[in-house]
Amino acid sequence: MEKYRNIFSTSFTDYGNYLWHEMLNPSWGNYFYWLLGISLFFWLLEVIVPWREQQARIRQDFWLDGFYMFFNFFLFSLVGFNAISNIGVQAFNDFLGLFGISNLVAFEVHSWPVWAQLLTLFIVRDFIQWNVHRLLHHSDYLWRFHKVHHSVQQMGFAAHLRFHWGETIVYRTIEYIPLAMIGFGIQDFFLVHIFATSIGHFNHSNIYIPLGPLRYLFNNPQMHIWHHAKHLPHQHGANYGISLSVWDYLFGTAYMPEDGRDIELGFEDVEQYPKRFMEQQLYPFKESILTEITTETPAEKAKELENA
Repeated sequence: MEKYRNIFSTSFTDYGNYLWHEMLNPSWGNYFYWLLGISLFFWLLEVIVPWREQQARIRQDFWLDGFYMFFNFFLFSLVGFNAISNIGVQAFNDFLGLFGISNLVAFEVHSWPVWAQLLTLFIVRDFIQWNVHRLLHHSDYLWRFHKVHHSVQQMGFAAHLRFHWGETIVYRTIEYIPLAMIGFGIQDFFLVHIFATSIGHFNHSNIYIPLGPLRYLFNNPQMHIWHHAKHLPHQHGANYGISLSVWDYLFGTAYMPEDGRDIELGFEDVEQYPKRFMEQQLYPFKESILTEITTETPAEKAKELENA
């Protein structure tokens, strides 16, 4: 247990020092400033060549989404996720050690050309995320967390990173084993993450850039706007692609009936959804409790009264 306590305590200081160093030392390998630069680039495009010209340049919830961006990418790790993740990885490796397994690497990719390694990581990771995204829509419980992302009613680049921290846990947990089996390094993840973040900003941005045939490969604002549509013919939505749209075309979940520039966004009763950050973080748990209460049978209620 002492080992895990040390991991827990040092994770806070290590990540805090990393974040402080990132903020004070701009460089080409600095994710903090890459995120700032990418965000500024897409915001300027939205200002100069907006797709929805009537939408305010500082749109509804712009600053809220800006806070989400820094919370989900930096502050959430600082307040505990990094420490818990490190403990989880160590505990999992210790569990494997009981069976004489030292690592999960099943495919040796380090002998491949760098471009092939990065391409493989990008495609495999995106396919995993496409499946996780579908799961968030098909699971009633997980949808309560994913609703935070769909509470956006005016689309812009920063809406990309409005999501509940519970999603981060789901994505990282499901991604861990398959990506660990391929054995990629931190630098590989950095480069792919920068590229994926750029596409995610693009998908959510208020700009129109025709991709031609590339629209069948890469996700784009005109396709992703339908994923956020308030009214869809499919119960669990459509267009789950994160960076690549090809998965939706391959598996029959693509939906783009017309130009969706001015469609309503959100979900049923989105107007009553909490508007503030902390309320949005707590709401999925409150919704779960309310659902349990309202679905309780009369017999279960009577039994509870008897036991009270």
